[in-house]
Amino acid sequence: MPSDPPSDAETVYRIATANRLLAAGMFADLTQEQWRTPSLCAGWTVREIAAHLLEPLEARIGTVGLLTNLVRYRGSLDRMVDETARRVAARPTDEIVAGLRERASTRLKPPVVGPAGPMTDTCIHLRDAARPLGLDVCPSPASWRPALDFLVSRPAARGFIPRDRLAGLCFTATDQDWRHGDGLEVLGTSEAIAMAVSGRATALDDLAGPGVDVLRPRIARASPAEP
Repeated sequence: MPSDPPSDAETVYRIATANRLLAAGMFADLTQEQWRTPSLCAGWTVREIAAHLLEPLEARIGTVGLLTNLVRYRGSLDRMVDETARRVAARPTDEIVAGLRERASTRLKPPVVGPAGPMTDTCIHLRDAARPLGLDVCPSPASWRPALDFLVSRPAARGFIPRDRLAGLCFTATDQDWRHGDGLEVLGTSEAIAMAVSGRATALDDLAGPGVDVLRPRIARASPAEP
């Protein structure tokens, strides 16, 4: 059963800041070819991932602004996110990196998901870029913990994670004391569990346990990983 999201906002904001700085450092060291590498998000390269991490720090729109933008994009949140990311991605590489660094400590608290949503984005999207590049740049297990808590929470179940994806499965992290659910076990690092739960099929190979064979077709039935 989904639970409430993590309540310690200060910890969530601190992790989000650290993740943005970690991502900026990684992006700063990439070659132009690496910036063009396809990410784990369908249709996006590493460049769009970096732009997507920066865009909400600049926009900082509230509920009214979000609804206004959704009207502009005919109710399609996916289209809105995609087009705004591509617009920011057109900027010079150095400008994107500098923007991430300068605005890393921006506190985002969007409606419904609160600060845990954007923080989880920083964890997931960092790895969306790093995994295809073969880089081990990754938040620590302690930083993944509130992200995992969010991914199995009620707000995440309302649009982020399909309702039946976690049913009948017990997820157990092997790098920290974290466990969720009942049923067939899925074991792996905090990063691998979070990436798989959020629809990244490539992370399934890093998981073990009888529940993986149940989780795999559930992810395959969904659309490719989206922002």
